[in-house]
Formats: sequence, C-alpha cells, structure tokens
Amino acid sequence: MKIYDIHQPLPEELSQLPDEKFQVQVREHGFDEIGKSNSAGFYRDALRRLKQNKASVISFWIILTIILLAIIVPNVTGYTYTQQNVSGKNLPPKIPGLERIGIADGTMVLTNRKKDSLSNPKRFPEGSVLAVVKEYKANKVDVVDVKVDYYKYCKIDEGEYHWFGTDYLGRDILTRLFMGARVSLLIAFISVITNVVIGVIYGSVAGYYGGKVDMFLTHFAEVLDGLPYIVVTILFMLLFGSGMFSIILALTVTGWIGTARLTRAQFYRFKGREYVLAARTLGVPDRKLIFRHILPNSIGPLITRAMIAIPGAIFSESFLAYIGLGIKPPEPSIGTLLSVGQSVLLQYPYQTLFPAVLISVLMVAFNLFSNGLRDAMDPTLRGEEG
Repeated sequence: MKIYDIHQPLPEELSQLPDEKFQVQVREHGFDEIGKSNSAGFYRDALRRLKQNKASVISFWIILTIILLAIIVPNVTGYTYTQQNVSGKNLPPKIPGLERIGIADGTMVLTNRKKDSLSNPKRFPEGSVLAVVKEYKANKVDVVDVKVDYYKYCKIDEGEYHWFGTDYLGRDILTRLFMGARVSLLIAFISVITNVVIGVIYGSVAGYYGGKVDMFLTHFAEVLDGLPYIVVTILFMLLFGSGMFSIILALTVTGWIGTARLTRAQFYRFKGREYVLAARTLGVPDRKLIFRHILPNSIGPLITRAMIAIPGAIFSESFLAYIGLGIKPPEPSIGTLLSVGQSVLLQYPYQTLFPAVLISVLMVAFNLFSNGLRDAMDPTLRGEEG
C-alpha cells in the first residue's frame, strides 16, 4: 500500500480513481518525521552535557558526600567539638579494624627516654611499651627511642577511639574537622548567595539604564574594588568582633563586584533584542523587563560564576582563620584547625594532614564541577555531543 499526502496533487494515473479506492491514514505526528522527537531545552541540554563530563559528576558526588558528612559526623562520634580531655591530648589516630593491620593503631614513637624508666609503671603503664626502636647514649646516659601504645601510655580506656586523633586540649579532631567544614561551607554559601543577589541587582540596574547611571555605578564599584581586603576585614573585626558575621561581611563588601560586572555585560547583550523592544513597546514596566525578560537569559553564566566563587570563599575564610582573623575559639573552621596544626606540624603531622586533605579535596572538587558546569552552560556548545 502506498501513502500519498492529501495536501499534494495525486499522480495523473490515480486522479480518475473513485474515492472508495482510497483509505485515509492518520499519523500520530502528522505527515513528517519532525515531530517524533521533542527538542531539548537549554537547561536539559546543559544537564545532558554535564552528565557526560565524568570529572564533574564525580566532583559533584564528592561535594555532596562532604556536605552530608559535615551534617552527620559531629552528631555520631560520641564527642562534642568543645569536649576536652587533657589526659588524652595529642593522641594519634586510632580506627577500629585498621589497628589490627598496623594502620591508625594509636601507636607513637617517643624519643630521648631514659632506658631505666621503661620499667617504671608510673611512666610506662603495663603493656604500653611495644618495641625499642633505637638505643644510644646522651651525656653518658643510656637513652632509647621507644614505640608505645599511646592510648595505654596516657591511660585511656580500652574502647576509646579517635579516628583522626586529638589536639593539644584532647578534643576529637574528627568531630572538630567536620564541624569546621560545616562552618566553612555555611560561610561560603551565605557569602556567595549574598554576593549574587547584590551583584545581580546592581549589575541589572547599571546595564539596563546605561548612560550616566551606568557610569556612576561602575566607577563606584571600581572604588570599592580598590579597598585593601585585609584592612577591611580588620575593620569589621574591630567593629563587630571576630566571628561568622564579620567574616561574611568581609567576604561580601567587594565580593559582589565580579557578579555585577558579568550581569551588566549580559544586560548590554540582551536589552536591544527584539523581544525586549516589543515588550517595552507594549508598556511592560522596567522591573518586569529586567527580571522577567532579560535576567532569565543571563542565568547560566551567573550560576557558573556562583559555583566558581564557592571554593574561593572557602579558601578566603581559611586564610583569614589561618592568620588569626577567623572565628574565635572554641568554634572550629578548617582554617582554624590548619592554624593550630601547623604549630605542631613536626611533632604531630596528622593534626595538619586531615584538614589540609579536606580543604584540598573541596577546592579541587568545586573547581572541577564549576569547569564542567561552565562548559555545559556554554550556549556555543549547545547540541554537541560530549
């Protein structure tokens, strides 16, 4: 059976046939193949390309895992982030299961100990000495380097574990690390959201109205951008004291300027388009033109910039905490833990290692995810296969 389009003339040899010789066939999508597939929208296409970027997908799950750990871990370790135990200070990592294979088993090498003190139960409790690593003389005295079970040496209960060890006050580093990650992420997200809101409003007004308004707003932003970052931070610390509020203010006083410049550029790009001119002709007010007709077309680059700004905010907060301008004790943050750990880096390297690894993973994951998001949101790549 042959099918003919009713909108096209029949061949001459068929035009004389009676109507009963023909049967009407209706296709679900009409007479062409175009309607058989739904065209992907901008965000669906961006999501498809983002999923094809394996590094970005892995980075997303790493970020999500760290966020979940920051929420859950401080509540399940059995310790609070302020709980102190001076008799158990600077304990090495001890993890159930791994201790049997010699990893994170709570052992430590003590150096320059008198050899005859090993038999003193007050100095070395029973079962605490595991092996003599080295014997030598110092000032004609027999001294040794000895490997000990540091938990027994400090008379800590048998069933007590500190997965990442403890600090100089005996506080559990695992609890403080993920509590600090929670604080650092919270500061980063709040500051970035604030910067995006301020930057979008500021850049929208400057880009939409242009002229003298744009000139004034642009030059004002340039003046703010020239303020010394550290000086501004110290000023806020003096006015409001050290804490989360002061750090967020320090991160937002000039942090919105980049977003404002991007938004301004996007508005100059779109405000002359036909649909905007048509809406203005119909009497649509400026507020609706800005936030309903122009801004939605600029949302892709803004989302990408916000994601890129998050690791920068985490690093800035950690830097401020590292130089002593961060959250006041006993509140932890990743930068605070790094600042404390670097003072005992040679004696207890694990106190610096775990915070350094966490912030490094966060920075790399956010940057990889941001790069993938930037490529996915690039309109020039729309429709291309990954």
